[in-house]
Amino acid sequence: QVQVVESGGGAVQAGGSLRLSCVFPARAFISFAMGWFRQRPGKEREFVAGVDFDGKHTAYADSVKGRFTIIRDGARYSLYLQMNSLELDDTATYYCATAYAAVPTPKPDDYHNWGQGTQVTVSS
Repeated sequence: QVQVVESGGGAVQAGGSLRLSCVFPARAFISFAMGWFRQRPGKEREFVAGVDFDGKHTAYADSVKGRFTIIRDGARYSLYLQMNSLELDDTATYYCATAYAAVPTPKPDDYHNWGQGTQVTVSS
């Protein structure tokens, strides 16, 4: 297991924006797809967004398409999730992770090196 530093969560009103960040060790970043997941209380962890190993292809859950953007920065070994037009249903703990493969999938079991999680709370 590697140490992943996750940050950027907080409380925001509906319609607002937040940017989540994760910093990975180089060996856990290069050549692998990466993803963001979220988990609501009492619910299973669900896929939010993914990006392939070179940052050229992305995938999003239908619920966040057009509002969230996943960004991969190879120079900083960092992964970001820009979240705009936040809605009440976006309230959750958000996690970043690296995939075992070069392309992202929506299954949590296909990922490892999880961040510690950051809470996002959207209020009306």
